[in-house]
Amino acid sequence: MNVPATPSPVLRAAALMTVSAVLFGLMAITIRLASRQLHAFEIAFFRNLFGLVFALPILLRHGPSILHTRRLPFYLLRCTIGMVSMLAGFWALVHLPMSQAVAIAYSTPLFVTIGAVLVLGEVVRVRRWTAVAIGFIGVLIVLQPGADTFTLGALVALLGAALSGTTAISIKFLTRTERPDTIVFYTTLIWVPLSLLPAWWVWETPVGITWLWIVAAGFFGTAGHMLWTRALNLGDASAITPISFVQLPVVAIAAYLLFDEAMTRWTIIGSLVIFAANLYIARREYQLARRATTDPDIAAS
Repeated sequence: MNVPATPSPVLRAAALMTVSAVLFGLMAITIRLASRQLHAFEIAFFRNLFGLVFALPILLRHGPSILHTRRLPFYLLRCTIGMVSMLAGFWALVHLPMSQAVAIAYSTPLFVTIGAVLVLGEVVRVRRWTAVAIGFIGVLIVLQPGADTFTLGALVALLGAALSGTTAISIKFLTRTERPDTIVFYTTLIWVPLSLLPAWWVWETPVGITWLWIVAAGFFGTAGHMLWTRALNLGDASAITPISFVQLPVVAIAAYLLFDEAMTRWTIIGSLVIFAANLYIARREYQLARRATTDPDIAAS
């Protein structure tokens, strides 16, 4: 009797990252819908508040042991950076065309590659550095310096992407010693009070269907975060993060149908350049990982 082969960690990580990307895409859509009434900062607070509610089953399943950690100061630093990234990303989603905001966000894997070298000690040489440079050319195409689309909002989106790359690296660092569920629970728990202060200054009590959108944002965000953390636990950060590019077509279709926003020619071209660069980085990382299993002395390139 043939027993079905267990999917490799790489394939499982890719599948988890794909589903995570779709969930984050749905979260982006609910953020824009909620922004018809609420400020982006208040939406971020409710995303975290309801995200914590949806994360409570983690505590019920694992019990108090899930709270055991020796890395609380690192969590506080990581969550502070992540909160600034979230606020920047939410603000960009509300004030920019959705496809442009998400396209800029996909420069995150480029920052992840840089961070993987500086923090995780991963070896990256000429070929992947070239891919990173090409990816940033794609970012410039999307931003179009000197054009009307080069706005403060675009720079805020780029800041969010850079800080998001730092967050991805920090999660990969934490997964060396922490369980994925511990990372998700502590992150969501700390984000609630961190996001309350900026929300307080722009507070407006939600009404009507807005409640549905902010609850959904909390669910999609927490579920996506759980799968994203597990994916990073199974696969190399610079190898699987580009898969999250799946989020862009999800958002682009929704933006066209719900908000009458079409992707511009430059956003499409720049997005494809960014995707190609990220895809090469992921492909090269996978090849090196496979060769390293048979030749530990192989030189990275």
